[in-house]
Amino acid sequence: MKALIFAAGLGERMRPLTDHTPKPLLQVAGKPLIEWHLQRLAALGVRDVVINTSWLAEQFPQQLGDGSRWGVRLHFIHEGAVPLETGGGMFNALSLLGDAPFIAVNGDIWSDFDFARLPILTDGQAHLVMVNNPEHHPRGDFTLGRDGQLHDDGDAPRLTFSGIGVYHPALLQGWQAVIGEADGSARTPPRFKLAPLLRAAMTRNAVSGQHHAGCWTDVGTPLRLQQLDAQLREAGG
Repeated sequence: MKALIFAAGLGERMRPLTDHTPKPLLQVAGKPLIEWHLQRLAALGVRDVVINTSWLAEQFPQQLGDGSRWGVRLHFIHEGAVPLETGGGMFNALSLLGDAPFIAVNGDIWSDFDFARLPILTDGQAHLVMVNNPEHHPRGDFTLGRDGQLHDDGDAPRLTFSGIGVYHPALLQGWQAVIGEADGSARTPPRFKLAPLLRAAMTRNAVSGQHHAGCWTDVGTPLRLQQLDAQLREAGG
């Protein structure tokens, strides 16, 4: 299985820390955020990892090299000065990811989630790891039914998407019909969000999920980065 790490964000809420460093390369407990992902992916047996880049893109190969230190092969794909959003970024990377299901993870999160708990996607078009709603996102994103299916609405409590998932390339087939004429969708390569495609797939019961009750942080502000660093150092990394 291959993997995609989203690393193309501008990191605007993290300034001034991201003025000279892309957010996934900011360090917690002595190593960049993205390195935690690479270590867990390598432990799972993933050998090819695609990293999409935009802001300060040249720093990724400079710091990460070819991935051999973790036993993986890194493939960098530059999106230009304006990131393509999650949907456009995934679509743009399909030529490197191939036709089989792949793992995708946001480069600006940290979690103790064990990637070995991810299923081999045989049915449906996506499987998302959900977490308890953090203070900065109290409404959550989706509901997780007892049958393991995710829904945009429902009676179950809403949970927050962790930024970790498994996707089938078929999720992106016919994306234009869902996205329509959204800003950036007519570009080459196109820029669009992934969430509308996920919601459309949920109406077909094509998106499953699981709840991770362990540690998870969306490193969206300097304070959260500082708190995560202190937490990991206290726990011994």
